[in-house]
Amino acid sequence: MRITNRQMQTWEKAGLVALSQTYSFFDLLQIKQLRDLKAKRVRSAVILKSLHEMRLASGMENPFLESSVFSTGNRVAFRHHGRAVEPIAGQFVMDFNGQQKVVPANVRTMRSAETVSELFARGVALEEDPETQQEAIDAYLKVLELDIHHAATHINLGTIHYNRHDFVKAEHFYRQAIEADPRYALAYFDLGNVLDETGRLPEAVGAYRTAILLAPTYADAHYNVALALEKTKQSRKALHHWRAYVKLDSTGPWSAHARAQIAKILKLENLAIVARQGQ
Repeated sequence: MRITNRQMQTWEKAGLVALSQTYSFFDLLQIKQLRDLKAKRVRSAVILKSLHEMRLASGMENPFLESSVFSTGNRVAFRHHGRAVEPIAGQFVMDFNGQQKVVPANVRTMRSAETVSELFARGVALEEDPETQQEAIDAYLKVLELDIHHAATHINLGTIHYNRHDFVKAEHFYRQAIEADPRYALAYFDLGNVLDETGRLPEAVGAYRTAILLAPTYADAHYNVALALEKTKQSRKALHHWRAYVKLDSTGPWSAHARAQIAKILKLENLAIVARQGQ
């Protein structure tokens, strides 16, 4: 990958790469992402902060491997669940490269992957292109043949089926992810989305709340549980989560809606107090 010893030492000192004498395919995929970002002159501090914020915002354990990464100016953005997100600013961004083929040209001719790490990395790469999604599914299923408890693979399979509106299969894989790793916040969040989509709002609220319990700064989970609570006429309980969301994402695209909901609920609460006092 044309990376010098000095570059590796600098990245290790910055905390971008773990100090090691050997690297797996899994490690090399992350190092390649890092190399490409550094080639675009993205500062190490920005990369570190972006990874940290993306973990908090999405519940992912390793955004470099569980989403696609690209630079936008001097910032880092991630393609996740069909959206391009710049996590430091908490904003969605226009990804003009998203219309291009994002699967490396040599993926189709890649040698047969033998390890869980290689298969998972191959699935992540293939998943980005709708034309190769079935190949991605096949790669992920091979991962599960080798390691049925690979939670991130269950998540990615669930998301593919969720985006296809196959909520039965999506729910199955999200529940499998939870069984594999009961502390995986993203799995509960994604399960909550399926339960919400299929009209099981009390169960959805429970799933979102578990995600928040595991990751209290998970902004999207606060947002979605607030929506679900409002649908079930529990505005007071929703208020807490709207406020939490605004604290975590004060400038993002959904922040204005959250603020409007807070104002609406407080206005209704004040009217209710006035009405009770007038009785």
